[in-house]
Amino acid sequence: MDFQNILFQVNNSIAQITINRPSKLNALNKATIQELHEAFDAADKDKAVRVIIVTGSGEKAFVAGADISEFAHFDVENGSKLAQKGQELLFDFVENLSTPVIAAVNGFALGGGLELAMACHFRVASDNAKMGLPETSLGVIPGYGGTQRLPQLIGKGRAMELVMTAGMIDAQTALNYGLVNHVTTQDDLLPLAEKIASKIMRNSSVAISKAIKAVNANFKDGVDGFAVEIEEFGNCFGTEDFTEGTTAFLEKRKADFPGK
Repeated sequence: MDFQNILFQVNNSIAQITINRPSKLNALNKATIQELHEAFDAADKDKAVRVIIVTGSGEKAFVAGADISEFAHFDVENGSKLAQKGQELLFDFVENLSTPVIAAVNGFALGGGLELAMACHFRVASDNAKMGLPETSLGVIPGYGGTQRLPQLIGKGRAMELVMTAGMIDAQTALNYGLVNHVTTQDDLLPLAEKIASKIMRNSSVAISKAIKAVNANFKDGVDGFAVEIEEFGNCFGTEDFTEGTTAFLEKRKADFPGK
């Protein structure tokens, strides 16, 4: 695939997607969102890919926000369409992928950048990372899921404060809030993400995809998460991975999951 705004590579069953607009601190514009959609879609459909890691190029920013110049002149209708299209193409799309997605947050993750990180299944951060949703300082609110995912991750009160103040938190505070799972140095950020990915890849990809669906169900309006869990738990019994996993356990050997 030929991309202008991102880098895409697959090594050892890990797909790495790097937002590559260093002159714009990797800000998200329409073209980048489209390319990210295509890269995530390709990685999710590639049976050789077991984990996806998304990060930003350089040492300053994961994604410093949306490209404001693209929408500063929009009216109400165009603003609504911008948010809806972005959610469909990228943010909701990533959250509901069957392949695990790790955000490696290397520097600023602001506005749409934090919203992208929050759409991933979990996050690790470098110790220089700064995160926030500064949209109210521009006279707008987060439009790519920020008002929904941030309270889910850190609680309503803390999310309200961050949104209302348009403030930023550092990596250690993000760790204390539960916004990120781990904090490490910039040099160790991708190796840490890859180490976690390797642990994930020891397990059944089929079971993991069903677990993602069940966990996400708890955060969807009108959906009974327990019912989804029961259904997906039952579905696991019809998979080759279940047969291999239970057989390997009983035979006291390491499972070799076929991914079916």
